[in-house]
Amino acid sequence: MTQYVTFTLGSALYGVDVTRVQEALRAHTRTRVPLAPVDVAGLVNLRGQVVLTIDLRPRLGVPPLAADAEPMMVVVQVDGEPVSLLVDEIGDVVEVGPERFEVPPDTLDVGLRRLITGAYKLDSALLLILDVDQAVAA
Repeated sequence: MTQYVTFTLGSALYGVDVTRVQEALRAHTRTRVPLAPVDVAGLVNLRGQVVLTIDLRPRLGVPPLAADAEPMMVVVQVDGEPVSLLVDEIGDVVEVGPERFEVPPDTLDVGLRRLITGAYKLDSALLLILDVDQAVAA
């Protein structure tokens, strides 16, 4: 059995291996990085540590969040360093067995397929597993 921390972006449900997640938080004040790509949301100060914040919406081809909506942050470990991922809403930790695992659906956009390692059919939704390293490197 594998455990995933789930979150939503738009209408899709995503998961990240629980062993990669440091914490989940309400969004903090971000400092913009001059000349950074649109998907680099800025830098945040987490208890004295400066952490890069990635907006997953442009990386995953999801339209921008409404101006009045407040995203949440999932802080993940990438190469031993924390990176904050902006998400719409943080969900639960789900545990799934290998018998429910499937390759990424053919219906996914080509750009998105390289960031998804697979999918699990849950009772209420399709859980897309995010490749954290690829999503941050993109």
